[in-house]
Amino acid sequence: MSDMKLTVMGAGGRMGGALIRAINEMEGARLVAAIDRENAPMLGEDSGTLSGIGENGIPISSDLDSGLDACDGVIDFTAPQVSVDLSRKVGTHNCIQVIGTTGCTADEDEEIAASAKSATIIKSGNMSLGINLLAVLVEKAAAALAASDFDLEVLEMHHKHKVDAPSGTALLLGEAAARGREIDLASNSVRSRDGITGAREEGTIGFATLRGGSVIGDHSVILAGAGERIELSHSAQDRSLFATGAVKAALWGHGKPAGLYSMRDVLGL
Repeated sequence: MSDMKLTVMGAGGRMGGALIRAINEMEGARLVAAIDRENAPMLGEDSGTLSGIGENGIPISSDLDSGLDACDGVIDFTAPQVSVDLSRKVGTHNCIQVIGTTGCTADEDEEIAASAKSATIIKSGNMSLGINLLAVLVEKAAAALAASDFDLEVLEMHHKHKVDAPSGTALLLGEAAARGREIDLASNSVRSRDGITGAREEGTIGFATLRGGSVIGDHSVILAGAGERIELSHSAQDRSLFATGAVKAALWGHGKPAGLYSMRDVLGL
């Protein structure tokens, strides 16, 4: 079987470079295009040289349509509206889309889901195996430990350049907890506390956000009961784990029917 041809969006950024390296190392995958925004300073530069794997003859380009025409799948860690716009295109270009973008609004998620009626799209707030296993554990723990006995909080920390909060991973974990307790996250989450807030409302899921330095991603789910506390945690040491997961997701999705899939589908969880 021939290699799956992949296009990387945001190819000049840190995640773009990590994706190019992951594709270079992954059996069955081959980079065919490296795309970035029209005013990106690295347009025309060799994507392999920029990513540290050595010259590969694939310059960074802003020609999205050509990149989609050339590929079987596009990997997209960009910005919400870019991912939404791209989701409208992939079906007509006969390629799949892997979305690692975070910070999408409910309306943007609905638009991506609508595009997935005619395209194969894999979307996850986190592409790592460890985080997705953690989400399964969180769901089981939330189901086993009653809200009347255990309060549930999600704590996350990322580098100072991250623009969305809570992180996509924190929300993924919050959704897992909400599924375990059979509640709606949107109507039961607490995103901030300041001033005289009153006592904690039973059954809510709290989120706390920290930003600073170069932290790639630390997440903890805390279940606090009377006299005891359970903490389920994950620490990302290298963003290459997200890139590797995304490339594996693309290989898994190649040939799958139209639909919206998650990393839990990819990993069989």
